[in-house]
Amino acid sequence: MSDFKPAPVKPPISLDVLQQVDVRVGAIEAVADIPSSSKLLKLTVDFGDHRRTILAGLKKERPDPQALVGLQALFVVNLEPKEMVGEMSEGMLFDVGYPDGIRPVFAVPEAAVPNGARAG
Repeated sequence: MSDFKPAPVKPPISLDVLQQVDVRVGAIEAVADIPSSSKLLKLTVDFGDHRRTILAGLKKERPDPQALVGLQALFVVNLEPKEMVGEMSEGMLFDVGYPDGIRPVFAVPEAAVPNGARAG
C-alpha cells in the first residue's frame, strides 16, 4: 500500500445534500450466487424492521462468500431500486477501496449496534 496515492477531494457539498443519503447498519443474513454474473453476489440484509436484497460486486474478492453471513456493515438504503442481471437491488453496500482499485473492505461499526441504526 505504500504506492497508494489518494484521489483528489471531491468538490464541497452542503450538509443538506449529505443528510439526504441514508446510511444504515445491516446484518448480512444470507449470501447467494448469481450464476449469470461474474462479479455480483445477492445479499439478504436485516435492517431491524425489514429485510432487503442488495447486490454487491464481491464474487471475485471473496473466496468464501458464506463467511460474510452474520457480519454487520454499512449500506445506503435510499437509492432507487435497480435491476441488474435480472435481479433487483434495493440499496448499496458502503465499502472502502473499490473506487481506488484496491481490494474493498467493509465499513463496519466498531462494536455491535442494532440493525437499522443510522450512520451520520
